[in-house]
Amino acid sequence: MTKRINISSGSSFEKDFGYSRAVKVGGTVYISGTVGFNYETGSCDPDPIVQLHQIIHNIEPALHEAGATLKDVVQITTYVTSAEVFATIGPVLGEIFGDILPANAAIVVQFPVPNVKVEISATAVIGCG
Repeated sequence: MTKRINISSGSSFEKDFGYSRAVKVGGTVYISGTVGFNYETGSCDPDPIVQLHQIIHNIEPALHEAGATLKDVVQITTYVTSAEVFATIGPVLGEIFGDILPANAAIVVQFPVPNVKVEISATAVIGCG
């Protein structure tokens, strides 16, 4: 039987809303939707590009704890508040994932958290990168 490993970032949101930052099952890692909240400052910068960089900063520890790296990411889902926000962050996504080229879906949504303009969930396959 394949073992399930839940990975927490220690965020109070995970405990309060009943989810893990990541779940590892076999060689696959599922990263929860992650926003650009800076846990060191306790804030979320309103700039979507700053949020995108913070999102990557927030998911990398979970990937590493699972034994994966950003290069192992095979799929992302990018949630944004508008098509204009996606147009703004799209080139930066290209810089971050340009050599990796994961599958990507972009969805326009409304977030219940102030200042949040971008959220990304991801799937990684350990060792494929």
